[in-house]
Amino acid sequence: MTRAIPRILRLLVLGAGAVVVLFPFAFMISTSLKPTSEVFSAGLALVPQTWAAGANYAKAFTRIPMGRILLNGVMVCGAIVLFQIVFALPAAYALAKLRFRGREMLFALVLLGLLVPIHAISIPLYAAARTLGLLNTLAVLIVPFTLSVFAIFLFRQFIKAIPDDLIHAARSDGLSETAIVWRIVLPNAWPAASAFAIFSVVAHWNDLYWPLIAISKTHLATPPLGLLFFRAAEVGDDYGALMAATVVITAPLVLFFLLAQRLFIEGMTMTGLKG
Repeated sequence: MTRAIPRILRLLVLGAGAVVVLFPFAFMISTSLKPTSEVFSAGLALVPQTWAAGANYAKAFTRIPMGRILLNGVMVCGAIVLFQIVFALPAAYALAKLRFRGREMLFALVLLGLLVPIHAISIPLYAAARTLGLLNTLAVLIVPFTLSVFAIFLFRQFIKAIPDDLIHAARSDGLSETAIVWRIVLPNAWPAASAFAIFSVVAHWNDLYWPLIAISKTHLATPPLGLLFFRAAEVGDDYGALMAATVVITAPLVLFFLLAQRLFIEGMTMTGLKG
């Protein structure tokens, strides 16, 4: 019994934390099922007295092109992840396994890049996008994020844990450094790539700041910006419909994380943090 007490306490603390984290989602789903009159009632009941799910979700899909907005999110996040891995993996391999002058200085610049938020460079990015005619295109949502310093840092830490003997054996077999990256390093770094992909998709699916600056057309909106357009599209105080749209936009991300959580945990636990 004495040994079980710490475990029970941990479960109670974790359970309380889970309730705090999940309550806003439960409230969001509950509100999406209620009519407007019940949303503003004095009580706080999660189960609606009058069900209005059909009307609320119908508005979510008809007031704005919800299908196109979700597709935009998938295309933008998928393209960003693909380019980030393609560019970051060779850079991380060079910083982890190749010996050249200035390597530590370059890695210090990578660490410095982690401290620079998108807000600090949004004005020059906007000016460049306007000059190149990229505003109001999906490209403007992808190009600024194709290079991720966080991906370089994460992959570099993981690749440093790969035995040098494996790299030397690949070189002895006649593989070029490029072939080593894609045929040896990538399969071994797949857990880290999976974990980073989840980080990247979550970040860019939920990103509102840059799309709000670069996109003004509804059919090019990403999910958070589409939700903002939905709020402005004759919704007013119809919070039931607004929460229904929020559920529709949130559900793919939650489903993606639930399906990939094993890879995420594996990638985070296997990623070394060697200097």
